[in-house]
Amino acid sequence: MGVPSDDAVLIQKGNKRGEPHVITVNCPDKHGLGCDICHIILDFGLYIAKGDVSTDGIWCYMVFWVVPHSSSPVVRWPSLKNRLQSLCPSCSVTFYLNDQPSNSPASPVYLLKFFCLDRKGLLHDVTQVLCELELTIQKVKVTTTPDGRVLDLFFITDNMELLHTEERQHHLCKQLDAVLGDSCISCKLRLAGPEYDCHHGISSLSPAVAEELFLFVLSDKETRSQALSSDMTKLKKANVVVDNSLSPAHTLLQIHCVDHKSLFYDILRTLKDCNIKIAFGRFSPNSKGYRDLDLFIQQKDGKKFVDPEKQNGLCSRLKVEMLHPLCVIIANRGPDTELLVANPVELSGKGRPRVFYDVTLALKALGICIFSAEIGRYSSSDREWEVYRFLLDENCGFQLSSTLARNQIVDRVRRMLMGCFNNLRVLIHPASLAMH
Repeated sequence: MGVPSDDAVLIQKGNKRGEPHVITVNCPDKHGLGCDICHIILDFGLYIAKGDVSTDGIWCYMVFWVVPHSSSPVVRWPSLKNRLQSLCPSCSVTFYLNDQPSNSPASPVYLLKFFCLDRKGLLHDVTQVLCELELTIQKVKVTTTPDGRVLDLFFITDNMELLHTEERQHHLCKQLDAVLGDSCISCKLRLAGPEYDCHHGISSLSPAVAEELFLFVLSDKETRSQALSSDMTKLKKANVVVDNSLSPAHTLLQIHCVDHKSLFYDILRTLKDCNIKIAFGRFSPNSKGYRDLDLFIQQKDGKKFVDPEKQNGLCSRLKVEMLHPLCVIIANRGPDTELLVANPVELSGKGRPRVFYDVTLALKALGICIFSAEIGRYSSSDREWEVYRFLLDENCGFQLSSTLARNQIVDRVRRMLMGCFNNLRVLIHPASLAMH
């Protein structure tokens, strides 16, 4: 009744350094499957160099050429296959007779609480351990005491669904002990209780900060508290064209945009949230820092996009989501300096992968300690946002009150979050993409 489950996902690893690894998914289709697959690929620190997607609405076939990002030293390929496999719908007849969304129970949330001496890069080192062990950070609350100690509360879920076992818990504690060493005073893990709901939201945002975080304006005259560097300004350039002349049943979307590591994911999550069906998609390799995409799409009712108003609305929405998938600013919070990062949450409730990992890595590279940190959800403009807040330690190599220093910090964090596309190009041999 279809392909065996073990063959739904195949991973062919590259033969030499710089050669892409090929991920093939061949299984029954469901709405948003391509988006969900890209979410996991990003979560494993991989960059999609090229992609092909096709479906008849019942069965889908997807191929992704991927390379590890420079900030991801370890890729657990067997775990990646298992995670992707878990997304694929059943290949049995039952799936076709009862094609209903599955309401699988939510993964239990655990509270990881540790108290230790502070040092530069500590928060990222712990985050890296959690990511490598496939533990997802749902919420976090980090506080530094006046005597230089840190109390960290991580609310986490286990993608492997094994954190209830002693073996898994012991392995986590062992890995954390290797990172924290003698600086660790105490470390405890237990199921989260009511305190998880207490940390679900975030501290209130001032109207000025909220406006800058959530109200993106696509304009060459756009002014922000932190200016974009010249090459990052290129990220404001995109072109979306609608063509109904090539297919009697589908509308062709042609997209030309500056490349960044989550571009394909941002496009697919937008179409998923808009209930748009993709029949065929081609994600071309990076060419001089830009990407071209061809997508044959239909509305939810199976019709083409012929209404000019709907066409313009879709094009505008795609440009916003491609060019501004997240926002990074620095603002004053009383006498302190705060770094804020915001990204929209999928309608399914999923947040963006690896944001906390990338931000803490960028700050570690800059030699900036984090005095406190928190993650929460915030509703604005009829959307839900995930907001990351970091109070920066003034004892660093930057004069945090300086506009120049703030611009440098924001630029470095943006580059880490978006992916340094100039560096990514040299990691991939063009011939290895052309041969497939």
